[in-house]
Amino acid sequence: MKLKPLFILMFAALVSGCGLFGKGGGESSRTTGWKYNDPETGNIPNVSGYEQDAGPGLVFVQGGTFSMGRVEQDVMYRNDNFPRRVTVASFYMDETEVSNQSYREFTHWTSRVYPGDTERLKSITPDSTVWRSELAYNEPYVNNYYRHPAYSEYPVVGVTWEQAEAYCEWRTDRVNEQILVEKGILTHDAAQGGQNTYTTKTYLSGLYDGTAGKKPVENGDGTARRVKWEDGIVLPNYRLPTEAEWEYAAYGLIGNTDGELLTDRKLYPWNGAYLRDDHKKDKGRMRANFVRGRGDMMGMAGALNDNADISSPVFSYEPNDYGLYCMSGNVNEWVADVYRSQSMEDVEEFNPFRGNVITEYRRDANGQLMRNQYGELIKDTIPGMDYRNFKDGDLNSQVVEGDNWNAAEKKGSEGMYIQDNRPGYFTSLITDEVRVYKGGSWRDRPYWLVPGTRRYLDQKHAKNDLGFRCAMTRVGSPEGF
Repeated sequence: MKLKPLFILMFAALVSGCGLFGKGGGESSRTTGWKYNDPETGNIPNVSGYEQDAGPGLVFVQGGTFSMGRVEQDVMYRNDNFPRRVTVASFYMDETEVSNQSYREFTHWTSRVYPGDTERLKSITPDSTVWRSELAYNEPYVNNYYRHPAYSEYPVVGVTWEQAEAYCEWRTDRVNEQILVEKGILTHDAAQGGQNTYTTKTYLSGLYDGTAGKKPVENGDGTARRVKWEDGIVLPNYRLPTEAEWEYAAYGLIGNTDGELLTDRKLYPWNGAYLRDDHKKDKGRMRANFVRGRGDMMGMAGALNDNADISSPVFSYEPNDYGLYCMSGNVNEWVADVYRSQSMEDVEEFNPFRGNVITEYRRDANGQLMRNQYGELIKDTIPGMDYRNFKDGDLNSQVVEGDNWNAAEKKGSEGMYIQDNRPGYFTSLITDEVRVYKGGSWRDRPYWLVPGTRRYLDQKHAKNDLGFRCAMTRVGSPEGF
């Protein structure tokens, strides 16, 4: 009986040391013993038990390790996607490609908030002329594909990488604005515009004044204050996925593991190395839309093999094990990375990515944040922190003649790759503005449906089989504790 009190004391000390009582922010600090969020101790801020919610349209992708790159013969002989083992952190990704309807919400909002600003609207409007062809009757798509309701749930195409980035920023602001509205902190302001336009960054910086008369966040003593990033109320940015994230999500390897043993290496996002469905109900049906053979875009009447002459609605075919649709076929998808043929040799083993450009917000002589005519904070690149050429275009990777290595100029991609746009002359097409795209499309042969394959295009260009989907960083643990 004497051992019982001792056991209780030992157990209490154990769980206290493990943090089970008040771990990560209980009622009082484990450092000082002072109470959190209490006016008597100065309203020390603390948010306990935070768990991130998936933003609208997103699904959770649990991270892990995988072999990124080529899984079959490199038929293009580029040797730019050789396998390498990497680890990707958990993140969120759009369930589908961004549809015409979703993108039209972007252009509609822009035309409403900035009426008469034709240049801004034009800068984000998809290029419908990508459908035009000299020797094909595609003119109906020029007028109909983006605008007609028959194609509302089809993936948006004709968008540049830069337009996809702009959509991600706009979506971030609208989602976070809606979160604040639902919590009673803001109300929708149909009259916002110019300098008084809601963006997440300007709101958190205290520059958006659309909160007058609305319910603010309250301290423990009832005093009001603005929402801060530390409150965990607004979500991280929507953004384009990195190449590693996109490829990892496409494979959906969670359906092919036994513990940490990978039992079946996938060639496509679905199980096996076959393009046809092997389930009894849909046996023989194509698992994606692609070019089956010369001149065969969809099969024969009465037995269409993929039921799609061009792209198909974004919820077509079966999703992969993460619940992601059309990760192969339908349309190719932009990713965030700058293209370099040998990036696999240089990038980090954890969250590999080429394209970091570190910025800071511009301030005036008085230290105040500066905005453009649309109310957006102005960003400047921090000198020396444009890493697009790191280890491939910087001084360490250049061939320098002579002994004075330190006197060499940093030539970047222009010094590493041939740039000659004159007719009839060779050019590498590789610059700091060239981005990777992946996934294969309705215009492609099966080789490009393999997630490990990669192609590239100037970020200002667009195609009729190239769209995108968004991702979001997960904060905290890979799957929650």
